[in-house]
Amino acid sequence: MTNPSMKKPALLMACIVVVTISCWEIYLRSIGVDNSYDDGPPLWSAIRDEVYQDTSKAVVFIGSSRIKYDLDIATWKSLTGKNAVQLSCVGSSPIPLLVDLANDENFSGNLVIDVTEVLFFSGAPHFAETPNKAIKYYEDRSPAQRASFLINKPLEATFCFLDKSNFSTNSMLDKLPISNREGVDAGPLFPMQFERTNIERQSYMTEEFVADTNLQNRVKSIWDKLGKRAQGGTPQSAGALDTILTNVKSSIDKIKARGGEVIFVRTPSSGRMFIGESMGFPKTKYWDRLLAETGCKGIYFLEHESLSHFICAENSHLSQPDAIKFTKALIPILETETGWNLHKNSN
Repeated sequence: MTNPSMKKPALLMACIVVVTISCWEIYLRSIGVDNSYDDGPPLWSAIRDEVYQDTSKAVVFIGSSRIKYDLDIATWKSLTGKNAVQLSCVGSSPIPLLVDLANDENFSGNLVIDVTEVLFFSGAPHFAETPNKAIKYYEDRSPAQRASFLINKPLEATFCFLDKSNFSTNSMLDKLPISNREGVDAGPLFPMQFERTNIERQSYMTEEFVADTNLQNRVKSIWDKLGKRAQGGTPQSAGALDTILTNVKSSIDKIKARGGEVIFVRTPSSGRMFIGESMGFPKTKYWDRLLAETGCKGIYFLEHESLSHFICAENSHLSQPDAIKFTKALIPILETETGWNLHKNSN
């Protein structure tokens, strides 16, 4: 028989936990923090399940972070009546995602591939780590992991302190402003306001970030540093670029053979970012050759008046208001270039 005196410490502890969590949640809400979903393998896998929809119901998007910001999914759905299956991974090459879809005999959908040259045309292994991890998790998911995601989803929608990227113990320790030691670099510390994630894996900046040039300059300085490091990931020989293009073409041919269609999109960048990208990856040598060798069409933002005027808040991604405008402008161009029927309620 349970001793009643033993229940009191347990009850007291439970009360302390509830009060502490409640105060933490109230504080975060008071400083303007909103809900953001953990953009890890479980959420990616849940979205990956959606690629088998008929082409009249969905379009699949792969790429790096730009298309995650620049494609406003709510706007896409309202104008097309179709789902946008967002599989892109931040800071990563989309080629592992392309290979995964190409090797999936059940996938024969319409695919949009966003190209960020420094990531796409690189053979650096670390640019494949995030998508490969997500793919492996998807392939190995257990029933318990599926159930855990379904339970966690409504909790993440309710409590902002569950933001794993910013408020878990490890993430908060990682974000401590500790100076780098010689030969040791802790990596970039992005402000929380720069990236929030919704349940459909769309990334967006907060209004505070869009209004605060200090926050924007922090991210611009990160891009400058990463740009210098990434120079080592640029293909150093014609053979390295040939290998990348051959692999990409092989994967695309598999998708086309099953009736799928593929188009490339080069989303906007601006300022120092675009200048560096243009110098490191000349359009004729990379973008034009990509289209020629794969036999795919492409939408390059500067070649379309309605896409060419966007200025990225931190030189690389669009704010949410601009993402809405970009999406509205992209849809008719995408429809013209591909022949896909993207009118709402059409079959």
